[in-house]
Amino acid sequence: MTETNQENTSSEGLVRAIGRWSLAALTVNCIIGSGVFGLPSVLAGLLGRDSVLAVVLAAAAMGVVMACFSEVASRFAQTGGPYLYAREAFGRFMGIQVAWLVWFVRLTACAANANLFVVYLGQFWPRATQTVPRLVILTLLVGLLAVINFRGVRTGTQVSNFFTAAKLASLGLVAVAGALYLMTTHRVIPESMASPGANDWARAMVLLIFAYGGFEATLISAGEAKDPRRDMPFGLFAALLTCALIYGVIQWVVVGVLPDPGHSDRPLADVAQIAMGHGGGVLIALGALFSIYGYLSGNMLATPRITFALAERGDFPSPFSIVHPRFRTPYVSIFVFALLVWLLALFGSFAGNATLSAGSRLFYYGVVCAALPALRRKEKTPAVFRLPGGTLVAVLGVLICAGLLTRIEYNKSVVLVAAVAVASLNWLLVRNRKTDSTTANAGGFAPPLP
Repeated sequence: MTETNQENTSSEGLVRAIGRWSLAALTVNCIIGSGVFGLPSVLAGLLGRDSVLAVVLAAAAMGVVMACFSEVASRFAQTGGPYLYAREAFGRFMGIQVAWLVWFVRLTACAANANLFVVYLGQFWPRATQTVPRLVILTLLVGLLAVINFRGVRTGTQVSNFFTAAKLASLGLVAVAGALYLMTTHRVIPESMASPGANDWARAMVLLIFAYGGFEATLISAGEAKDPRRDMPFGLFAALLTCALIYGVIQWVVVGVLPDPGHSDRPLADVAQIAMGHGGGVLIALGALFSIYGYLSGNMLATPRITFALAERGDFPSPFSIVHPRFRTPYVSIFVFALLVWLLALFGSFAGNATLSAGSRLFYYGVVCAALPALRRKEKTPAVFRLPGGTLVAVLGVLICAGLLTRIEYNKSVVLVAAVAVASLNWLLVRNRKTDSTTANAGGFAPPLP
């Protein structure tokens, strides 16, 4: 298949414009959000210098899950991601459950990051957190991204690529500055006063699994990728290696440079202050703004495709599947998602919007791992990427997700319960609705590659 043909519209009417490296950049953008600016101190408080090892171990655990996603994704060329995989493997009910959980996770995460953007902007403009300026900032913040993505996936991809590069540049600069400081001062990383226990390790691994999470947002946009069946596995593994390197070096310099890393409220800013002087704090504040806005741009591109995919397959109101005749974008899904992010950010807070249970993400990660052997048995279309020992790896992935689920505190699971309830109601309303013949192929496996 030639690149020219691949750039034509998909069977869903969307433009295939996202290339291999843009997919990798989009995946990095959807993984690295605001957490990298605060998580290192939490990990240091739990594990001390062993937190660097935890970053590596968590990358290996996430690698198992991503490997399962890679094979499953290489069977599909249409929009939907985890929703589509679960629907094909286990039926409509499970597909709708996964779709709502993915959508709620991305929605609340985006609202939380929009709140945090205003907080960081307040370091440069103190009035930013006041009522009227905050309203204007959030409106411009979300509205601009909605308009950009409405006008075409190419433009949205270019914006995401720019912020990914800016994000990695700022984080890389802090990592390099911290590493040079450690090497020139010959500072030895002190041992922890007390050995971390099993509960400390479990809490740290849960936190890190979520630090590496978010990659599933990219898979949702497969209907706009040039060659998704080949490029999705590449994008996933490239992003995992990039994020593992960034997280690992950042964690190393935090526990090495800071005298008490476990009690730092702004670990990266403190590292920059020590390694680069007063200007380092300003640099980190700017880096946080780039990181947060980049995260929002990546999710504004990918997440609205969930409701589009649901509507395409008769599982959601049909207006959500409308594609703009000129820009070839699912503009109803885009603007509804943007409106909800704006409302949650405007009337909520960072902490309030971050209460979505961690179990939701682990649940659908486990479902997709379990889908690998289920789809192998169906084998409608061979996977472009076939995972060696795939069934065994899938079982390991399910066990990892199930094990971490037992370590989650469920005292704030109201939103998760609400998502499951709404998804179940959604299924009851559409369970007898037949999938339109024109979307059945779009919603299923990709045609064989030539």
